Amino acid sequence: MGKYINPFTDWGFKRLFGQEFSKPLLISFLNDLLVDELHVKDLTFRDKELLPPTKDQRGIICDVYCETDTGDRFIVEMQNRWQPNFLDRSICYACRSILDQVDKGRAEREDAYKFLPVYTICFMNYMPHTDEVSKFRTDIVLADKDTKTQVSNKLRFIYLALPLFEKKAEECVTDFEKWIYVLKHMEALSRMPFTAQKEIFKQLEDYADSHRLTKKEWEAYENSLWVVRDNMACMAAAEREAREKGHAEGHAKGRAEGRAEGMKQGRAEGRAEGRAEGRAEGRAEEKKAIAKQFLAMGLTVEQVAQGSGLSIEEVKGLQ
Repeated sequence: MGKYINPFTDWGFKRLFGQEFSKPLLISFLNDLLVDELHVKDLTFRDKELLPPTKDQRGIICDVYCETDTGDRFIVEMQNRWQPNFLDRSICYACRSILDQVDKGRAEREDAYKFLPVYTICFMNYMPHTDEVSKFRTDIVLADKDTKTQVSNKLRFIYLALPLFEKKAEECVTDFEKWIYVLKHMEALSRMPFTAQKEIFKQLEDYADSHRLTKKEWEAYENSLWVVRDNMACMAAAEREAREKGHAEGHAKGRAEGRAEGMKQGRAEGRAEGRAEGRAEGRAEEKKAIAKQFLAMGLTVEQVAQGSGLSIEEVKGLQ
């Protein structure tokens, strides 16, 4: 077990960002995330009755009211879990948070539809699919299509795809970059960086130190780790099944096309060999790409080998 906890288990994330004693961590992170936009002065964790009531919303693991130094208030929902149709789900959750604020019994009154802005911050600690996001940080606001001018601050989405953050410790300049570096690598760190540059990282070090956990806390954290590992194993199995199905369909189509072309042009053997070689090279590259994704998700070499179809030696060569 590493010196520091994995911050992307549900238990680990709630310990660092979802407890009264660790409020300074969350305030500091939000201010560094939204630097030059607003400054959070205080926050209050929402009542349990207001948390997502259904199982499909369990990805929301931190739900708080924030107050800025200018007196403005807004709601922050932090999500930390991969789910199918992840972006669509995050939009649904934010809309539900808005609807919960609407006084349906006073629909005719002008103030019935006044509600606090909702900021949704999503940690994507896995390699995102190409139809989700293509860069480390993606900010989405309600804006005019032509002028790009923001027309409302009531909805804001920030997606953070950690595998796409590739800076080394010495390359991190802003406080936000330092936060992301620490969170991404925390479980593998032997010491907490940046503690001499910013006091908040000393507090983070104390709360993240796995050796300071009580027996009860340790058991809860270990159970949370197993959930993460099971989820990753399921993802790997699903990816492999889909890949094998695609290969089978591709082979059948390739054979049919090869026979048709061979009968028509008399060069079936040459084309079949070319296609076979192309498919083999494509499969090899695809296996490597999937293996790299699994490594970025934090799977062990053995799990990556099992999920991608590569040998352990081949996986080690990709690290």
